[in-house]
Amino acid sequence: MARNWIESITGSLDGKRRWRAYTSRKAQLPGGYRAAIDGLERYLMYSGSITNGDVLMRMNEDLLELFEGAVADGTAIRDIVGDDPVEFADTFMQNYRDGQWIARERARLNDAIDRAVGETP
Repeated sequence: MARNWIESITGSLDGKRRWRAYTSRKAQLPGGYRAAIDGLERYLMYSGSITNGDVLMRMNEDLLELFEGAVADGTAIRDIVGDDPVEFADTFMQNYRDGQWIARERARLNDAIDRAVGETP
């Protein structure tokens, strides 16, 4: 009962639980890997323009799984991100374009042009 009342005001708590689970898993990474993922997470947050929370969490969780697998396999950080971490991050982020605000604007532009030329009602 209390959960439903609280969630009616604050929204679903599932996202908060998911974030806490993510940060708990991330805290288990060795120091260098954790620092690398923190840097990537910050870069992706600022440059990704992702406005969909579910997409953002999926991206972070996928990145974490990549790093957890690297730790388990003994893969070095540079072997994950390469010589240019920005290029790695930008390439990684391309998989999550559906959550970027610009994706919605691109769709709106396409719809506007289609309507203007009479291709859609």
